[in-house]
Amino acid sequence: MKPIGSFTFVLHSHLPYVISHGRWPHGMDWLDEAAIATYIPLLNVFSDLALEGISSKCTVGITPILSEMLSSDAFKNGLPVYLKERIRVSRQNVREFQRTGAPQLKALARMWEQWYSNRLSDFEERYSRDLLGAFRGLQDSGHIEIITCAATHGYLPLLSEDISIQAQIKAGVKTHRRHFGRNPKGIWLPECAYRPSYAWVSPLEVKGTPKVRKGVEEFLSENGLEFFIVDSHLLHGGEAVGVYMDRFSALRRLWAQFEKEYTPAPVDFQKSPNDTFLVGDKEGKKPVAILTRDDQTGLQVWSGEHGYPGDGAYLDFHKKYSQGGNRYWRITSPKADLADKEMYSPQAAQERIPSHADHFVKLVKSTLQKHYEEHGRAGLVCAPFDTELFGHWWWEGPQWLKAVLRGFASTDEVSLVTGSEYLEKSSPSVIVSLPEGSWGKGGFHFIWLNEDTKWTWRHVYEAELEMIRLARKFDATDDPDLQRILKQMARENLLLQSSDWQFLISTWSARDYAELRFDFHLNAFRKLRDFAERKASGKHLTHADWTAIEELETRDQVFPDIDVSWWKSLDYP
Repeated sequence: MKPIGSFTFVLHSHLPYVISHGRWPHGMDWLDEAAIATYIPLLNVFSDLALEGISSKCTVGITPILSEMLSSDAFKNGLPVYLKERIRVSRQNVREFQRTGAPQLKALARMWEQWYSNRLSDFEERYSRDLLGAFRGLQDSGHIEIITCAATHGYLPLLSEDISIQAQIKAGVKTHRRHFGRNPKGIWLPECAYRPSYAWVSPLEVKGTPKVRKGVEEFLSENGLEFFIVDSHLLHGGEAVGVYMDRFSALRRLWAQFEKEYTPAPVDFQKSPNDTFLVGDKEGKKPVAILTRDDQTGLQVWSGEHGYPGDGAYLDFHKKYSQGGNRYWRITSPKADLADKEMYSPQAAQERIPSHADHFVKLVKSTLQKHYEEHGRAGLVCAPFDTELFGHWWWEGPQWLKAVLRGFASTDEVSLVTGSEYLEKSSPSVIVSLPEGSWGKGGFHFIWLNEDTKWTWRHVYEAELEMIRLARKFDATDDPDLQRILKQMARENLLLQSSDWQFLISTWSARDYAELRFDFHLNAFRKLRDFAERKASGKHLTHADWTAIEELETRDQVFPDIDVSWWKSLDYP
């Protein structure tokens, strides 16, 4: 068969920093659940396929803050404890269902007991508690490509200072290099949010003073990054569907406040999401390539209502057994109440996976065939998703992914490629301009900036200016104690900028936790600022002061190679 194009999954793996910041219902359990439901199963998929002679060629984003957590002793030593507790709970369920005469539930409880036991074996024996090392090994063997992100997933277009964007990118690249032994070629911009260069006015000011800002792509180019991912509406207009609306009912209510102001841009059919383009035309800076999300194939996987994850046979995410939290019910119908959910059948779910995988492969082929016929050249289908969709939200997702990759490996029509591999062979040369926006509903910033989150941005903006002020005032100091305080202050500043806090507030999924975490990092930042000012002025810091500093260093133990000079000035003003 004639080759008609290429395909890559782009999987964005991210969680906010949770170590030493709670466990259940919000905190370390998030990380443990993602590891056993998503990260380990996906490593198994990639590794099993490699043993079959199939290179997955997935483009896997692992955010710097997630890398810091997965490499920590707290995670490596804590996950086995978590898994052993899940095994204990499952065994307890087995005994209960045996006693109450519920054979179907008993069989499912045994399934969970075995599943958790297998994940424990994977973690301790197959991967030696080193998940990052396993991902790195797959990249070193050419089976996947790992890309980076902004350090703490800061929402770059809304940060008020270019220096803040510079620090997020520099910390992201440096952390990636420390964990994976090489510079990243690609980056996932947090929430696929982009802003071009223009005279920017703070969204918190009614009549602010415009100041010319650099385009986000300039920071990428300056730090050696070659490509990023965008939503299709940023490339060619049209309606921005949004990727989170099906999952969070609070966003649908929030969207009603903005919908009347939203008018989709006209579609420019000359710009195909199956082609690659360049962004950036500043003299002396290399343009950066973009890979564009393909809407049609994306909807099949994102949508819990219209896509594969909403199939009635698959495991329901929301209904959990009161004694221990295992899930024993199937989706039944995307609109079914929890009380109407029917018993899960593993066999019935397994029977749905091949047809859904086959449908997706055929859909990608037809998309590329149409592009080839209309444009006379091979194209790319880029399928970007949050990694946690596979396994965490959609329990059968990793098995579906495996079947899809096998399907592509068995055809000569479509080549599996990583992001940088495709750019190397396609050599894009057309430079385009992109508007400001994200992959959220409506294509802009409303999920992260709205009446419920404006207060957070006031504090973020104040902290940005304070960080820059103190970096310029004290960066040259040879006082190691002052440098130590400034570095922890910089860490708290980055953690304060995490876009997760605004997202969790807007979705109401963990609102109280997000507000508490935001306040914690804000207060930590302010406390460290005061310590730095006192230390620099020659005043004595008490034993209690140093104890407080040490507690923050222990709790927020990230980015050991952080550099305060990143906040002192722009490398390329």
